[in-house]
Amino acid sequence: MITERECIRAILLTPEREVLLLRIHSPESCDYFWWITPGGGIEAGEDAHGALRRELREEVGLVEFKLGPLVWRRQHTFNWGGKRICQRESYHIVEVERFEPRMSDPIEANVLDQFRWWSLVDLTHAGEKLTPLSLPDIVRRYLRRGAPQEPLEVEVLVD
Repeated sequence: MITERECIRAILLTPEREVLLLRIHSPESCDYFWWITPGGGIEAGEDAHGALRRELREEVGLVEFKLGPLVWRRQHTFNWGGKRICQRESYHIVEVERFEPRMSDPIEANVLDQFRWWSLVDLTHAGEKLTPLSLPDIVRRYLRRGAPQEPLEVEVLVD
């Protein structure tokens, strides 16, 4: 059985062109980790903006922000915590001043263990796994051309 999930994520981008990522590991193993943008699932009764507001408050302590343009969409099917999940994700730019992130969600704190601001050069040459895999290209494209004008295709990824 597959659990379907709608998700919204923020690419937090500073004026210095740094991006905040969180290091996550699977619930089964602390030995396998990767870096993600903050955000998460849209709960019953929430709209996408409300869900992102809640997620950014819980995961990084960001309360005030303006939701920027949609720059990427992805459908990712993967195993997590003994379940098979099909997650549809929308990635938005959120321009922010650099801040010191802080986690306030005790459940998320079990799998999210580190914050890091990455420069575009760092993202491009990352030796660690980033998600989405094309994150450096997404940011670079946004900085060069602004928000996409055409409807975005959906990247489909199955683990």
